[in-house]
Amino acid sequence: MNKFTDFNFKALVFGAAIAGAFILFGWQISDWLYPFASIGLLYAGYGQNDWKAGTLSGAIASTPIIVLTFQGYMGQFDGFFLTQNGIIALAAMIFIIGAFVGFVGAWTKRSRIKALEEQEKRQKIGKNKNKKKNKNKK
Repeated sequence: MNKFTDFNFKALVFGAAIAGAFILFGWQISDWLYPFASIGLLYAGYGQNDWKAGTLSGAIASTPIIVLTFQGYMGQFDGFFLTQNGIIALAAMIFIIGAFVGFVGAWTKRSRIKALEEQEKRQKIGKNKNKKKNKNKK
């Protein structure tokens, strides 16, 4: 059994690219664009079929944010974050936040699919009722 058959690599790659692009846009244009990097992480999680793959995809898609952060695109570090423990703590925080945002994306997709299935059931019930009423009237 292949574990990677249901994994959407296209969503992962595009999500990571979107996250990295918004970090670069924030550095070039304005600081208020930094939070929009989470759109890429949401997309990476939303593209997966279950919440486990979405969580993993969000964590992996956050690696461009870590790389760009350590290269100085999100500002200069001082104090605790210059130490080795600070660097590891910052990387872990970004991974955890990326995994959480990916989980939210996957959970949103699951909820949307359930809502669409319920809507289809309601429409089918409504169509059957109309057919039965028309038969009774004739």
